[in-house]
Amino acid sequence: MSSRHHRGAHAAALVATCLVLTLGCTRPREEPPPPEQRPGPTTNPELRSGEMQPRPGMPSLAPGPREVVEAKDPMKAADGDMKKVLDQMTQMGIRPVSELKPEEARKQPTPADAVMAVLKKEGKSTEPLAMASVSPKKITTPAGTVDGRIYVPKGEAKKARPVVLYFHGGGWVLANLDTYDASARAIADTSKAIVVAADYRHAPEAKFPAAHEDAFAAYQWVLANAASFGGDPKRIAVAGESAGGNLAINVAMAARDKGIQMPLAQLLVYPVASTSMDTKSYMEWMNAKPLDKAGMKWFADTLKKSDADLADKRLDLVHADLHGLPRTSIVLAEIDPLRSEGEQLAEKLEQVGVKVSKKTYEGVTHEFFGMGAVVSDAKSAEEWAGGQLEDALGK
Repeated sequence: MSSRHHRGAHAAALVATCLVLTLGCTRPREEPPPPEQRPGPTTNPELRSGEMQPRPGMPSLAPGPREVVEAKDPMKAADGDMKKVLDQMTQMGIRPVSELKPEEARKQPTPADAVMAVLKKEGKSTEPLAMASVSPKKITTPAGTVDGRIYVPKGEAKKARPVVLYFHGGGWVLANLDTYDASARAIADTSKAIVVAADYRHAPEAKFPAAHEDAFAAYQWVLANAASFGGDPKRIAVAGESAGGNLAINVAMAARDKGIQMPLAQLLVYPVASTSMDTKSYMEWMNAKPLDKAGMKWFADTLKKSDADLADKRLDLVHADLHGLPRTSIVLAEIDPLRSEGEQLAEKLEQVGVKVSKKTYEGVTHEFFGMGAVVSDAKSAEEWAGGQLEDALGK
């Protein structure tokens, strides 16, 4: 959920999602007391007040009762090209968001800035991936307007192109269209579809569910306006990274519930899918960069109006009604606190009959998608994701 900036030199290789997986260490522990004797999620003395926790009666994503997962060192697990970016972030003085106020976090360099710095050091081009055209657009919502940007890929189109509506990450607090420009370009290039990147209102200025309302309004705008920019309104998909991945699947759920045209596919890149922070990947990668456990708590605290919001199925997707959703492609990163909830979301979708394709990329971190200019696995992930969309939307 951190920010990221322009991609540059996509010819070098765009951010994919994977590398070398390091297995967690386990050790036995005493059997827990029976459920009726265990403290509830709001009374557990081991959990800090306000921390996102499973609700009573809901299955936990935490490891089994006999397993303790040790925290891992993300720098030791990261591939060499991923580590270059992480090292550069340190050199640039990028601080954990949990130490900052939102306005401060928005001003500091981003992982995308680190990618640009690495490219410059290596004497490589920092030019963004070329498109046939990139044009700004204001997208109307019930709350006003949000910024949009239309990416048309290179190559002649004999008929109207399919459209992918894309939502950036940033924990519903940080980032903008510029920050994730590289990802939007990569998706347009690999899927051969027009990409509409839509911004949304951010917390704390606009608390939950403002971003979700804007995302659905953007989808309705695309349905109504796709033909005006060369898109096929019958062939639309949704996509997003992190918080944006959460928004994308929520758009599909809202379309289903409101009885309007459904997207044909959804691409979810390490989506926020749960309000539990007790999963195996949270334990393994609590100190990961650029997203750690403290950072996720900071995002949640900034987003919510009250703890009741954390029970909302729009945030707690693994306990939502997932029936009838479109074909889904999920990209996950090994070194990411959100990996486990992405895995469970894939399982829950499959259980209700949704066609799911999932790839986990080892040795890379949250935010790797869009870093293909310097991280080789990123390019693989973008090509895989684009191929999934192209197959679902038709050529």
